[in-house]
Amino acid sequence: MYAQMIKSEASTEDPKQLKEFQAKIDDNIKVEPRDWMPEGYRKTLIRQIGQHAHSEIVGQLPEGNWITRAPTLERKMILLAKVQDEAGHGLYLYAAAETLGVSRDDLTEQLLSGKMKYSSIFNYPTLNWADIGAVGWLVDGAAIMNQVPLQRTSYGPYSRAMIRICKEESFHQRQGYDIMMKMAQGTETQKKMAQDALNRLWYPSLMMFGPSDAESVHSTQNMAWKIKMNTNDELRQKFVDQTVPQAQYLGLTIPDENLTWNEEKGGYDYSDPDWSEFFDVLKGNGPCNVDRLEARNKAWDDGAWVRDGLMAHAEKKRAAKTAAE
Repeated sequence: MYAQMIKSEASTEDPKQLKEFQAKIDDNIKVEPRDWMPEGYRKTLIRQIGQHAHSEIVGQLPEGNWITRAPTLERKMILLAKVQDEAGHGLYLYAAAETLGVSRDDLTEQLLSGKMKYSSIFNYPTLNWADIGAVGWLVDGAAIMNQVPLQRTSYGPYSRAMIRICKEESFHQRQGYDIMMKMAQGTETQKKMAQDALNRLWYPSLMMFGPSDAESVHSTQNMAWKIKMNTNDELRQKFVDQTVPQAQYLGLTIPDENLTWNEEKGGYDYSDPDWSEFFDVLKGNGPCNVDRLEARNKAWDDGAWVRDGLMAHAEKKRAAKTAAE
């Protein structure tokens, strides 16, 4: 349906403008907010940047729950800094989306109503401290794999936002791996906790790259527009090839009996996730979908007095300025 909508919109636009726009993309010239762009390009960016922003905001919930329960003061401070970073990432991305003509309130309403999605990985629970390590190592590792190429994406505000985000995400991945290393080198019970976290979060992490290329309806056009720089399967393969040696160094086992090194392709053969689970979670049937949206709706409702106060203050300043003039 979405692909058909984009194709229909393209058919009503000036072919000359479309050709000039594509030539600009092909020449690696950034598209800026005031430049002409196809409506399909604009809507695709709003969808992608909006979902990315929502993922950063919802992504605070599984980890924020562990700030007060982290095992040491240092770990509490590190996790608090990380969660704060995620809030900042969401703000950068909402600001980038606003340059496309959509308000932050509109995007928030779509999140709270369930109309706009966020990364499916955040609908899985963090059951113990090892899960926080696995989230940093695997989830942020997959995020970096997705996001580093987006520093070269064709839309200028999105590209520039990703430069800072990726620097901070690399810190997140390292702190997660450090937690896993401490757990894997700790007591037998701690190592079992680390292995259990890897077992539960491995396949949801692979799902973060989206469905297989054969099932991805947006990839071809998004690649042509350079909104997306790599296919889902390319990024997933790169993630597996990078992560398996890290697990081996930790003395942990990737939960995939079919995982084998393929000398010919220079990478690992691996089992695909259960894509029926992926689509079921997207439909709202994951372990934590209801809890996540309830938490975000509660935060929005509880913060109404702050927003109202800020708006009243802004109106008071505007009125005072008008009176002075």
